[in-house]
Amino acid sequence: MAKKKIISESSNPKKNKKDISVGVVGSGSFATAIVKMLVENCKTVHWCVRSEFVKGAIELRGHNPSYLTAVNFNLKSLKLTTDINELVSACDVIVLATPSIYLSDTMDKMTCEYGDKIFVSAIKGIIPKVNDVVAHYLRDEFKIGFRNQAVIAGPCHAEEVAMERLSYLTVAAVEDETAEKLEGIFSSDFIKVHSSKDILGNEYSAILKNIFAIGAGIASGLGYGDNFTAVFVSNAIREMEIFLESVYEAPRDVNESAYLGDLLVTAYSLFSRNRSLGNLIGKGYTVKSAIQSMNMVAEGYYAADSIYKTAKQKHLKLPIIDTVYAILYEGKNAEKQFKKLTGKLN
Repeated sequence: MAKKKIISESSNPKKNKKDISVGVVGSGSFATAIVKMLVENCKTVHWCVRSEFVKGAIELRGHNPSYLTAVNFNLKSLKLTTDINELVSACDVIVLATPSIYLSDTMDKMTCEYGDKIFVSAIKGIIPKVNDVVAHYLRDEFKIGFRNQAVIAGPCHAEEVAMERLSYLTVAAVEDETAEKLEGIFSSDFIKVHSSKDILGNEYSAILKNIFAIGAGIASGLGYGDNFTAVFVSNAIREMEIFLESVYEAPRDVNESAYLGDLLVTAYSLFSRNRSLGNLIGKGYTVKSAIQSMNMVAEGYYAADSIYKTAKQKHLKLPIIDTVYAILYEGKNAEKQFKKLTGKLN
């Protein structure tokens, strides 16, 4: 039987699509998944990819040549470019979905007017250039205030979006009008959207859960079972709450899906690249060889350094963060570090 292809078209062909100018920057798996979400509701989606090769491959074959290759796009729904200025000039809403380590290289090329645009971060990492989150980077480097920003949080793996398995997004935005607009363009039969005003909390939690997922993967690679992982995750959500309250106090419930739900799926799912990185380390790979063996960026590795140092500056007691940092950046033995960690969890 021929393999069924996943088509990025609305399940209801008569659905009235929105005539809104929206664009996506990035060509990895989550960027591709976001484009798939958006073509469900928008007549045209602008897509800025990283190279002419990727652009040409999509135009020729109708799918991303490297990520989520089973998702086929109707090219009439896409406007492809490699020029961020072309995309930003054409769009009112710009979704940033590059790995955090590449965002500054991309944004530094932006010379067009963007003062009235809405920038939506789908990035779950620290920007190395400024050692800070995307929200602060956009505010400080480009004078894009929080009223012109939004953050997309999970739990939402790109691979399950590709398969149209029911997934949930949280859209964090200061302005209700912005949240409603984004809910309208992301919601579909397989995507449910909830709103939040906790921009920084959602962004930091998405970063933290990647670090915790590396730890969960290390535990798995070392042979720890489900019982330990359950204790590990319950401690991780408490560490997340401590960290979030220390960097940005706000009315929030960390048991909501954007926080705990995203942590759970990233810590347990086989689709999780951060968990996969940790699993390799737990099985004996060096950190360097584990990173090199992956074809996608594990954001938690780069974030662990920044989060650890911030926690130390604030005198926070976060044993999981300390343990993951020691393994990733101090060359400490994973087995010995986790044996010590087991005595600190409850």
